[in-house]
Amino acid sequence: MKRREMLVSTGAAVLGLSAIPFRRAARGAEASEPAGPFRAGAYAQDITPDWFPIVVNGGFQPRYAEKALDPLHARCLVLDDGAGQLAIVVVDSCVLDRALIDAAKEKAHELTGIPAGRMFVSATHTHSAPAVVGALGTDPDERYRAWLPGKIAEGIHQAQRNLAPAQVGWAVESLPDRVHSRRWIARPDRIGVDPFGEPTTRATMHPGYRNPDWQEPSGPMNPEVSILAVRRPDGTPIAVLGSFSIHYVGAGVLSADYFGVFARRIGELLDAGETDPPFVGILANGVSGDAWLRDYTREEPCKFDMHSVGEEVAQAALKAYRAIPWHNGLPLDAREADLELKVRQPKVEWARQVMAEIEAEGRPLKSLTDFYAREQLLLAEMPPTRNLKLQVLRIGTLGMVGIPCEVFAITGLRIAAASPLEHTFTVMLANGWEGGYLPPVEQMAMGGYTTWLARSSCLEVEAEPKVVARVNELVADVAGDIRVTRAPPSVPPYAAAVLASEPAVYWRLGELDGPHAVNAVDGGALGTFETQIAYDMPGPQAPDFPGLGFDNRAPHFVGERLAAEVPDLGPSYTVEMWFYNCMPTGARPVTGYLFSRGPGGDHLAIGGAEHAPGRLIFHAGEELEGAPAGTTDVPLRNWVPRESWHHVTLVRDGAKATVYLNGRPEPELSAETAPPPTGGAVWIGGRSDGRFGFEGRIDEVALYPRALPADEIRKHYQAAF
Repeated sequence: MKRREMLVSTGAAVLGLSAIPFRRAARGAEASEPAGPFRAGAYAQDITPDWFPIVVNGGFQPRYAEKALDPLHARCLVLDDGAGQLAIVVVDSCVLDRALIDAAKEKAHELTGIPAGRMFVSATHTHSAPAVVGALGTDPDERYRAWLPGKIAEGIHQAQRNLAPAQVGWAVESLPDRVHSRRWIARPDRIGVDPFGEPTTRATMHPGYRNPDWQEPSGPMNPEVSILAVRRPDGTPIAVLGSFSIHYVGAGVLSADYFGVFARRIGELLDAGETDPPFVGILANGVSGDAWLRDYTREEPCKFDMHSVGEEVAQAALKAYRAIPWHNGLPLDAREADLELKVRQPKVEWARQVMAEIEAEGRPLKSLTDFYAREQLLLAEMPPTRNLKLQVLRIGTLGMVGIPCEVFAITGLRIAAASPLEHTFTVMLANGWEGGYLPPVEQMAMGGYTTWLARSSCLEVEAEPKVVARVNELVADVAGDIRVTRAPPSVPPYAAAVLASEPAVYWRLGELDGPHAVNAVDGGALGTFETQIAYDMPGPQAPDFPGLGFDNRAPHFVGERLAAEVPDLGPSYTVEMWFYNCMPTGARPVTGYLFSRGPGGDHLAIGGAEHAPGRLIFHAGEELEGAPAGTTDVPLRNWVPRESWHHVTLVRDGAKATVYLNGRPEPELSAETAPPPTGGAVWIGGRSDGRFGFEGRIDEVALYPRALPADEIRKHYQAAF
């Protein structure tokens, strides 16, 4: 099981070595099994309506189904460790609100005695099921909405009635080539207008394949297929609960989409056969608020459908299943908490004007502006806060987190990184749909569909860190004394070479979030990221750069900077870094500033339309005209990492400035200027005055309080290979 985690050992903190794959060994809860007999029961409750037509949501306009193409289910799993029971339910629905789920839990409690706080209910987010909640341009089918809670409760009751002696275990597999970001960052000269008429759309969905108006994905993905499995003592499978993080695949209506395909295929792959009660396959939606299937870094699309994707995920689950360490029982526990969050203020006056024009024209809603105007008026009639039910289940040293929003992948990574449990995965749309999307603060700043104010995205700007903080408390509480032993990280050769040169500051820039960066020299926080940063993106790494490790991570700078005050930085100093440029070199006067020191001080940049386009330039002071320029083109990235990442070093030796590129012994450029100003104010990824911020990735930034010689710089570069 390979995972990216924030390392917490002292050595890792000092080295700044986050995001390194390793195997974790657990201790504690799984060493002792529960005193009582462990039992498990499962049941797939059919929730297909028997009346048509029926409205389907998941889009701006309502759609209507005339039949069911495949059955819909509420797939239920009940676990019993002898001390208490847990119920887990995954429902084939786009979204379920808290009121509906609470009603289902109340009915299920009456039937089973299981406390509502130990029931975990989520929606798959199929976009081809009946609408039970109003969203965007679609209103719910009230008949189906009233009917569904009872069916969910019946399913839990039947799963409980199927309880039988069982073994339990879990494992994780990965599908890194299947899950991709659907949300991309626009060039600063291609920022789009939102439905409210404002130029805020710095990032949004589905840019097209290698569209030159778009840079790169706006966040990392979570490729894990996590599974929890139960089987009879003779080895016969009872149920497999999986979780995977893609938004959905797409299907005609009505359909369970690929979630239904997975449920059927995992049973077939396990040769579950015709057992009584039947085997139940279950697939929950992980953290896919910004994820889908299309890889927009490709030149041409790849083909997929719900059957091919369901098969692929089922095969990954089968591989994980075969690696499960089985237990005759594991202790069960649960925690939940309510978190009240504010709703952003709806744009009521603007909406009234738009709706008045629509009414005057006597036409239906047809544009994004129309739909979002309606959403403002609907929000204005709703409470100014939302109450989120957050929940954590523990099965041995496995943690399962439920958040009632559409959660971004990086949020799940942040929760897993902070967890003391051996493995923790997050399921979105669990126990409600309160506030819609949950963009991290840095993603909220980039705008786009997942941030546009509506019932589908209405929570306060700071909602995501508040949710993560409360979830982390719940995970720590449910874990109790459990702590896993984390394997100490190895030091990549490049990092070792840099540290051997005794930098004053070494930012490895593998953070999962901000606002501060970690100085790998002493493990302390040094410097502050400005808001628009895409954290935890692929940096220079193996196989192209083996000396930097197999999962080296880097931030994507979106026109804003990392600012820091570095003490004792004198007139002689060196700064080195890796960079990956995502801005066309002739699109603006300066393509982007990589480094700046002090107002009126030193500036290192990639030249643009006004001077030396696509070549490194250095200037001291504010004037760009006549700045010395290099001779090597460093153009827009070309999707080949080995050719797109560059290593640059600026050496200041008093009045002399020298720039080296990619470890070459000869300078890329040299200049004689006045010595830099005193003081240690520095900016990475931008200029001191904020102009022409860098667009792309920067990694492994080191600052030295001396002028490094060319042979030492070359040794650093060579250590990357």
